[in-house]
Amino acid sequence: MIKIDDDLISLETENTGYYLGKRGNLWETLHYGAKIHPDRLALTEKIDSGYGTDVVYREDMGKDALLHLSLDLSPTHKGDYRQTALDVTLANGSSVCDWTFVSAQINEGTWQSEELPFAHEAEQHLVMTYTGTGGLQVDLVYSVFPEADVITRRMILTNAGQVSVILNRALSYQLDLPNYGYQLSTFTGAWAPERHESVRDLTNGRHAFGSSTGTSSHYCNPFFMIYQEDATEETGAVYGFNLIYSGNHFGQVEVGPYQKMRVMAGIQDDGFSWTLEPGQSFESPEAMLTFSKAGKNGMSQNCHNFVKHHIVSKNWASKERPILLNNWEATYFDFNQRKLLKLAKEAKEVGIELFVLDDGWFGQRNSDTDGLGDYDVNLKKLPSGLAGLAKQINKIGLDFGIWIEPEMVSVKSKLYQEHPDWAVSAPGIEPSLGRHQLVLDLCRPEVQDYIIEQINQLLSSANISYVKWDMNRHLSDIFSPSLSNQGQFYHSWVKGLYRILREIMAKHPDILFEGCSNGGNRFDLGMLCYFPQIWTSDNTDVYERMKIQTGTSYGYPQSTMSCHVSDVPNHQTLRNSPIESRFDVASFGILGYELDVTKLPSADKKILQAQIAYYKEHRKLLQFGSFYRLLSPFKMAEQTRWLVVAEDKGQAVLMDAIGRSQPNQESLPVRLPYLEVDYLYDICNRQEQLDIRQFGSLMNAALPVKVNHQGLAVHVVADHYRMTLEKENYQAYGDLLAHAGIKLNQAFTATGFSDKTRLMPDYGARLYDIIKK
Repeated sequence: MIKIDDDLISLETENTGYYLGKRGNLWETLHYGAKIHPDRLALTEKIDSGYGTDVVYREDMGKDALLHLSLDLSPTHKGDYRQTALDVTLANGSSVCDWTFVSAQINEGTWQSEELPFAHEAEQHLVMTYTGTGGLQVDLVYSVFPEADVITRRMILTNAGQVSVILNRALSYQLDLPNYGYQLSTFTGAWAPERHESVRDLTNGRHAFGSSTGTSSHYCNPFFMIYQEDATEETGAVYGFNLIYSGNHFGQVEVGPYQKMRVMAGIQDDGFSWTLEPGQSFESPEAMLTFSKAGKNGMSQNCHNFVKHHIVSKNWASKERPILLNNWEATYFDFNQRKLLKLAKEAKEVGIELFVLDDGWFGQRNSDTDGLGDYDVNLKKLPSGLAGLAKQINKIGLDFGIWIEPEMVSVKSKLYQEHPDWAVSAPGIEPSLGRHQLVLDLCRPEVQDYIIEQINQLLSSANISYVKWDMNRHLSDIFSPSLSNQGQFYHSWVKGLYRILREIMAKHPDILFEGCSNGGNRFDLGMLCYFPQIWTSDNTDVYERMKIQTGTSYGYPQSTMSCHVSDVPNHQTLRNSPIESRFDVASFGILGYELDVTKLPSADKKILQAQIAYYKEHRKLLQFGSFYRLLSPFKMAEQTRWLVVAEDKGQAVLMDAIGRSQPNQESLPVRLPYLEVDYLYDICNRQEQLDIRQFGSLMNAALPVKVNHQGLAVHVVADHYRMTLEKENYQAYGDLLAHAGIKLNQAFTATGFSDKTRLMPDYGARLYDIIKK
């Protein structure tokens, strides 16, 4: 709800409040955090005699110096020596800019953008208008999403003057908060270890982070959070921030000299320069702000609800996603129609619902050195074409999906030979390759039109129900002949991509699109407005996925994370891990398989059947339940615990997992603080199985006869039979689960063994069903 009461503006959600007070020609941020009964006098900054080196802003505002004020919009070079969200060069070369408040208007519903993705179904939005030096006008737009406890911000600049101006920095917001000694968590990484939590103390100075790769990037995700040092997953004050944007981004927290902290984020200003001609407007991406006093899990719940209800399209927001088999790690480029159909038949037998044909089905695409851009079917591999293959896959009983990479082009392709100028490159300089490919110039409307036409024709050519949309390199050699100011390249390129996605999605609303970019290189709210799920990482190693999925969960719900069970040794780490553990971790997301099911031992096929049956039974809960982190692999000696809880708290699933097994170590009690404290719950683990070869020569300590643990007989038996693991059953009230916790069976310690022993080797895991009686 938004209210304007003379010199006080209140923007409130169910549990948070954002309050602004008028101060001369500006507005002061009085408070953002827990919802309160605001009193302007109590919340206003008191400056009666000023401070030693102050530059007094305006005579009619007494001793006010901007450096002491909490401002949503700062005049530049007028005494606010903190970095500001807006930096402009005027026609006369000056960058001094002052602002005067004009009006505040409350509007119902969502503020919609024609060029950028935006959050839908806002309750209300507020537009605060300022006029400034050189004929500039600034509109600050605040949208309120009450049930998600989210407020979004964006800034729109309009040149109402007679001459052009240059935008050097135009962020989505700045937010000044009292400095209570916060910590900052960003989510950083690289290809294969994406979104690991990085924590730093917010000491005096500027703490900047972001991306300059052309995408939101795996180097630093746009999501970040700020919290007081004593905040935990369950308690404490936590702020979360994100951008609805997929390009270069910038975030910064500046701790100033006077007990204030300025938070800012938006388009990366390094390499950015935007010419704003008379009459033109520039719109920044929409930014998400949230607060919770219920700890990091409380803040994450706000983010998850916002994504599920206001970012993902209505078509897919609550629609259960199919279990798929992707052929990539089973075949790579080496496949034909016969091999694919054999995979599909085996997939159907274990319960898979969707068969996905990955890279290599088009043009001369027999390796990653050529063929991108030529989406005509390779009839040597697929003699009946995509339509024929899809028909046969459907006949088996599976839906059919494909992989594409429309934003890229290979030098060895018909498209490049016909339109070499469509590839991004700077005049007179040989372009650098990434993954043997170049980037198409999406700044150019004719390139956008070509991709839209090509992909629409492709998707209409066969019964395709799923598309994996990939992007496998960063941008480089940036230059577009369509631009007079090359500082506009990155943002123009992203806007071109968004236009392509809008038009294709509008024509194919029933196709499930999954985003991918070198794995999780473009995992952001902007892409989630078009793709309801994103390939979380190319790294499917179970140990790494515990960390990647934990880090991702701080800002994004599990319903957006595509998670696959792949073969071992893992293709990214060469690590071996139990197949049951791989499923347990992957089940906390959109489940898929990426292995050669035709070569699995019969015992593993039975395990897959049981896994898939379990997932189908719990699919709605696992995909859309409320997700909580109980133990983090970043903090608790490589132990991970996740919990998903149904909306009515009548059902939940717990995952308990370890990284590297520690000898002779007790497990912490399992505390479950997110259930109904007054109800009785049944808790039992999913029955799992273990390969007896895990014991090696130790099996001879239990068998009545000695065997060669590496011999043929053991391998034959193990391929057909697996050892059923311990069963645990408990009944406990929610208060016990919340405050004391269950002490699980003892793990294997080499001092004894019984049918109650928890066999938890390296990267072991268990799932527990929790049902209210």
